[in-house]
Amino acid sequence: MYGMDIGSREVVTMISAVMAGATFIGIVLPLVSRLQKRERYQDIIARKRKDTFEASKTEESRAFAAKRAEEMSAKTTIQTMFRVRKLVGSKLDHLRAQMTQAGYRSPSAPMTYVILRMALPLVFIVMAMLVMGSMEKEIKDSIKLLVLFGVAGFGYVLPGIMVKNAIIKRQEEINLSFPDALDMMLICVQGGISIEQAINRIAEEVSEHSAVLAQELGFLGAELGLLNDRKSAFQGFARRVGSGAAKSFATAMIQAEQYGTGISTALRVMADESRDMRMAEAERKAAALPPKLTVPMILFFLPALFIVILGPAGIQASIASH
Repeated sequence: MYGMDIGSREVVTMISAVMAGATFIGIVLPLVSRLQKRERYQDIIARKRKDTFEASKTEESRAFAAKRAEEMSAKTTIQTMFRVRKLVGSKLDHLRAQMTQAGYRSPSAPMTYVILRMALPLVFIVMAMLVMGSMEKEIKDSIKLLVLFGVAGFGYVLPGIMVKNAIIKRQEEINLSFPDALDMMLICVQGGISIEQAINRIAEEVSEHSAVLAQELGFLGAELGLLNDRKSAFQGFARRVGSGAAKSFATAMIQAEQYGTGISTALRVMADESRDMRMAEAERKAAALPPKLTVPMILFFLPALFIVILGPAGIQASIASH
């Protein structure tokens, strides 16, 4: 009996220790995760501030170099070279904007994208040839060509599809938290805080819920604090995000500063519009749900229902026939 009491005490002690450890982990891990997110956010914003400061320092030297380059482009060959460079530069800027909207901020991201679009078709063609060569059954040449063209086309469009999906996911995450951020920004502005300080404060507040929106607002706050042209800062925010809500926010802020209207009024209108857009998007997804469920119901639900309803009648009919 005494031994059983000692054993039961040990079991209870072990269970209590395990439960205490689980409770400690459950409480501490979320706090550690929040601290890591905040540290990562602050590190990213600090790097952005440093890059923006260095870019503002070298802006005058770049403008002077561009002016000298334009003066030296008097001859026809030089003009042609600058036209080609301008054409390639516009396409590169568009590609870089897409990479930024997808979250790929590395300077080598556009080049990596171009290399993948050239390399993946070759890789898929080689894989398709290996698979068709290992098959025992002979395949017609026309079918081989069709398969090769198909996999090459798929390899060419695959990077674009992945980038587009990444852009859509980031914009959905931003649009989900953007109305609440505008409401908090409106409260800060009405309390007498400047728009730069309000943006930086809201970026820290939403970093635990939406890291993407926190980074973009942190970048915007850094540019507003370091750049002389506030219009270019808001335009850069709209270009990096790419969503309709971000573009409307940037336009409203630019117009409020140009025409002297109240920023709080613009923020209130923007918050209401963003919330209406979020509700409209939710209603659109809800309305698109029944057509999407039609095919799964026909394939999986109706056959089982027919078996349950007609099965007993079929069994009785087979028994009666025998």
